[in-house]
Amino acid sequence: MKSSLEERVARIEGILEQMDKRLNHIESEIGDLKAYFDGEIKGLRGLVEGWRADFDRKLENLRRELFEEIRDLRGRFYWIIGIQITMWVTIILTILFKHT
Repeated sequence: MKSSLEERVARIEGILEQMDKRLNHIESEIGDLKAYFDGEIKGLRGLVEGWRADFDRKLENLRRELFEEIRDLRGRFYWIIGIQITMWVTIILTILFKHT
């Protein structure tokens, strides 16, 4: 049995309407997914920025502590050198005056 042209066109129109509804549904779902992932990405960026700020703060504290330790060691080094020079001069003077 052959369908008339009008029946065939009506059938194609029905199929196209179904396809249009399905495509609209897919577009809506994709939009929802995009919005969800945009929110997740924004949250992750905030989290990473928080970690970065925390890391920068800790790194700055470590740098400051290291410089303080270096300054302290430098001061001790100067004291040790001063004591050694004083001892050396004392020994040399003792040797010089003992033999004269």
